[in-house]
Amino acid sequence: MGFVAACDSGGGDVLQAPTTGEGTDTDGGTGDGTDDETPISSDRGTPELPPGTTTPTPDTQIVRREALDSDTGGGYATNIEYRNDEGQDEFFVDNIAFDGNNVYTRGDPVNGVAQLGSFAVYEGAETTEDPVTGTTLRTFTYRAIYGRSTSGATEFAIVRSGSYVDYGFGGFVYQRNGFDDDGNAVRLVLPSEGDARFLGDYAGIRVFEGRSGFEFVDGEAEMYVDFKDFNDGQRGVALFVNDRRIYDSNGNDVTIAYLEALNESGGGTSGGLFGNLDSGDDADAPSLIYETDADGNPVLPRIRPVISPDDADANGEIAGEIREVANFDDGSSNETGEGTFYAIMSGENADEVVGVLVMTGDDPRFDGNTYQETGGFIVYRQ
Repeated sequence: MGFVAACDSGGGDVLQAPTTGEGTDTDGGTGDGTDDETPISSDRGTPELPPGTTTPTPDTQIVRREALDSDTGGGYATNIEYRNDEGQDEFFVDNIAFDGNNVYTRGDPVNGVAQLGSFAVYEGAETTEDPVTGTTLRTFTYRAIYGRSTSGATEFAIVRSGSYVDYGFGGFVYQRNGFDDDGNAVRLVLPSEGDARFLGDYAGIRVFEGRSGFEFVDGEAEMYVDFKDFNDGQRGVALFVNDRRIYDSNGNDVTIAYLEALNESGGGTSGGLFGNLDSGDDADAPSLIYETDADGNPVLPRIRPVISPDDADANGEIAGEIREVANFDDGSSNETGEGTFYAIMSGENADEVVGVLVMTGDDPRFDGNTYQETGGFIVYRQ
């Protein structure tokens, strides 16, 4: 297996991951496909949970990480650590080539991106040094997003690279911790009746197949849980991601350009959505029905769930399918993305949920180009 590196390499970014626990690597992170590198086999239905904790319970720490995938490059990041014992605010990520010395630092708030919503963004070093000759060498570009709940009970980390023409190497981790920030043991008491709404931040990284580079995306995650149905101990779960906007690697908002391309791909007129361009296209062609956030900013089509009776289990683990669908004013629609989300519930009253989603689709701005969006979310019961 190999991935094509882009001609231009630059500074890299880091991935953060939860503390070591049951089901995590402790042998140096060789990524050799042994033990929990193989996805868990269970009778909970599809999609299956990612590899990680082999004997989860409602009262124990649960750690899940991206399965090793030699076709896409996912799951290669291992031994992810967040280090702040001396105020350094940095990540260590193993098993990713050309990311400097494996240490990622906080993004530049002036010329880059340091924060997406309530989540932190990290970068790898732009250069490294040959220890023998002292020659300065450029590294590949890596970015990572780290999120931790307000209680410290849950957290996630995502790392992706923009230096490959393919999706490139990376990984994600999400977990329910053994203890919260106050030192209290974390457990889940899963209700058996009632419904609940959860709300919180969402942030992700987009990489591409067919071109190099990366983009950031942020928005609002919204989850609904029916604790009383389905029957036989199963719960109904619906995840929505709203008000998503896209930013380039320097933090510039490129959402409008993306939506204009999406409008044209569905038959709409060029520049007819937000611009004043007159392309001479068919004025009767369907136009994209777009949404705006509370501030009036155009946003991406909403991510919606595919409801299934086997999305959640008694340990509070959730896995389900998602779709992004663009709607047009003639009543037609295009599926612009599809994927899977994974999550873990936590708390005496099922107070919070941490999760990660991975979605792919065609990028309307470039013919033959696909995107992979990996995003993390932490939502709280309202």
